[in-house]
Amino acid sequence: MKIKPIIFWEFFQLAIAIVLASIGLKAFLLPNGFLDGGVTGISILLNKITGFEISIILPVISIPFFVIGWFTVSKRIVIRSLISVLILSLVIHFENFQPITDDKLLISIFGGLFLGAGIGIAIKNGSVLDGSEILGIFVNERTGISIGLIIFWFNVVLFLLAGFLFSLEVAMYSVLTYIITAKTIDLILEGFEDYVGLMIVTSKSGEMQKTLLKDIGQGMTIYQGTKGYGSQGEKQNLEIIHTVVNRIDTKKVYRVLKKVDKDAFVIEFDVNKVSGGVLRKYLTRRKQRQLSPTLFQENNIEI
Repeated sequence: MKIKPIIFWEFFQLAIAIVLASIGLKAFLLPNGFLDGGVTGISILLNKITGFEISIILPVISIPFFVIGWFTVSKRIVIRSLISVLILSLVIHFENFQPITDDKLLISIFGGLFLGAGIGIAIKNGSVLDGSEILGIFVNERTGISIGLIIFWFNVVLFLLAGFLFSLEVAMYSVLTYIITAKTIDLILEGFEDYVGLMIVTSKSGEMQKTLLKDIGQGMTIYQGTKGYGSQGEKQNLEIIHTVVNRIDTKKVYRVLKKVDKDAFVIEFDVNKVSGGVLRKYLTRRKQRQLSPTLFQENNIEI
């Protein structure tokens, strides 16, 4: 049976994820007694208390979370995650990375970076190396409490235990490790390309559209506003401009706004995910979609 290239690529990335996570644990966190959040943190905590190998504790502690996941998320994800955690445990057991540094700040930073990169790449390829996310989904479906809040309080309890059983210093450095891990996961999942949405209400909508098209070359959607109230009193039949821009371009957009209408009402908001349309990307060599020159002609813009 032929293995599809995309499946091979996913498992290759999962292998990289496992190696990165194991480096974070064996070369930084475990030798120095630092914790991370979630199931990994519980495993490290029990390793410090009982002396049992983390390569045994991690898969055992993960079992209840995978049982929950079997009834909560895709079975494909649970199976992949189970295999990934078992392989991670074996790699941790057999690899012999020596501690790279004894500087506590460097341990927190780089331990979090390696572990976060590993977890992030695994999630991106349909697997999890930490079951706390599955617990978050399970509780969220039954209580409505946000997943982020559930994981937050899960880790608060964990770090309070670490402070009580060991020292406040270990707990504080562990919190730093957790923050760096979480931010690295976000970076891996969301990518370096960051976008913001802009909703622009202006009495000079036509001129604003033309200038944005000419100076920024950015796609946009125009909504018809029936009525509005503002500093200039009641306004009717206004065109509202909605656009998504790369964060790098926001200052350029605001310069355009100020030039056309310094009194324009602008709402800026974060965009978690966006695809399609005309989006300016800086971290790619691929040919990017551009607005057709005929569009400028149709809007009477001289370029």
